[in-house]
Amino acid sequence: MSSLSAKIQDVFNEPACEKNHGKDAKARKKGCSKPLTPGAAAGGCAFDGAKIVLQPITDIAHLIHAPLACEGNSWDNRGAASSGPTLWRTSFTTDLSELDMVMGQSERKLFRAIREIKEAYAPPAIFVYSTCVTALIGDDIEAVCKRAAEKFGLPVVPINAPGFVGSKNLGNKLAGEALLDHVIGTVEPDDASPYDINILGEFNLSGEFWLVKPLLDRLGIRVRACIPGDARYVDVASAHRARAAMMVCSTALISLARKMEERWDIPFFEGSFYGITDTSEALRQISDLLVRKGADPEILDRTEALIAEEEAIAWKKLEAYRPRLEGKRVLLNTGGVKSWSVVHALMEIGIEIVGTSVKKSTVEDKERIKQILKDENHMFESMAPRELYAMLSEHKADIMLSGGRTQFIALKAKIPWLDINQERHHPYAGYDGMVELVRQIDLAIHNPIWCQVREPAPWDCLPAVEEKMLGEERARATVDAFKKFAGTTAGDFGEC
Repeated sequence: MSSLSAKIQDVFNEPACEKNHGKDAKARKKGCSKPLTPGAAAGGCAFDGAKIVLQPITDIAHLIHAPLACEGNSWDNRGAASSGPTLWRTSFTTDLSELDMVMGQSERKLFRAIREIKEAYAPPAIFVYSTCVTALIGDDIEAVCKRAAEKFGLPVVPINAPGFVGSKNLGNKLAGEALLDHVIGTVEPDDASPYDINILGEFNLSGEFWLVKPLLDRLGIRVRACIPGDARYVDVASAHRARAAMMVCSTALISLARKMEERWDIPFFEGSFYGITDTSEALRQISDLLVRKGADPEILDRTEALIAEEEAIAWKKLEAYRPRLEGKRVLLNTGGVKSWSVVHALMEIGIEIVGTSVKKSTVEDKERIKQILKDENHMFESMAPRELYAMLSEHKADIMLSGGRTQFIALKAKIPWLDINQERHHPYAGYDGMVELVRQIDLAIHNPIWCQVREPAPWDCLPAVEEKMLGEERARATVDAFKKFAGTTAGDFGEC
């Protein structure tokens, strides 16, 4: 655990993170992680964060060294997509029992599991994840992985990110460290070119990256490695030969981008593929970095021609939605890169932003939001469900965009809701993705179901006369029933 502690301190002391610059040395060592909520495992612990970053590498076997519940809780909880291999969606676990741990058989069981996966699936690599239980009992997964790699002749990579060491975000960073230590730089490609780039922090949710990659292909730019979305092991292992990189989600993999720049001189920038303007700017910056690293400057002209063509097509499609959506108010309850990129994208077609969450946003994200919205009052760190419900029920927003955890607040308030987090079913990146996002918002807001659910219930619409008559009938029926039961006469009760 001493090596893990040193690794955690290293990722916390991140010089590329602006948030760390304003801290003293003591505060910097503590990092930015908040204490975990007991029982909140899904989307919360370091193991889950590591799994999120690495599982979209699609052709390798992901082996969870733990009791069954750890893998059951984290398996396939993201919307990443693959264009080929499906091995990443197969669940592998050592399924440790109490007897395995008490009798000291857990490391042997791990070695046997690696052998069985090698023989049955022959993957290019196996990633082995440590968890709370196996870390607490002291299993040395690094030694087991090293021995298995020598024995079976394939990379067996230890992912030392047990859940109790910190938050999901820390797990993201530890996964990036594992790639640096054991994967990136281990394969030398024979087809490197001046037009190779890496895309970092892109998860290919709902196939979003497939809307962007054709644009790069038309410019002659090759994605050497998209980490982790729709990635292959060999691509990640040879990522050190890219000429430039784009960082999509700096909260997760800023350390990976900075260290690749230090080791292999791969400059990077942070950008977004959400929205027309941001997609165009990202393409410009990619081309500019490649030219600075030796590519032919003519790519700059080709980039501008492509941008002009694609923007014209996208704006023409969006104009059809402007009369229906202009002036509509959106509440955005998300975080990270989406807290500013989606804001900018929606404002481009005249939608008003009444609020956006910055809970998981970096200092740079917040500065971008301030520049876009011109009003800090529209930014909130976190909003309690009660406050969200009050805001929506008072019709201060026409639709809420968020993740699945808060959808029922909007539905209870009888307000349209659209999923823009990892569980979504529609891709929103690139020019076509922006059109799809606007189309989905239009469908949600103008869905006729909302007019129906907001109507009073039939039993709340009875006229006062009918209500009075019903009341009198109930009273007479009650008296008649009581008289029959008691065997009395009407005079004993008087008038009702």
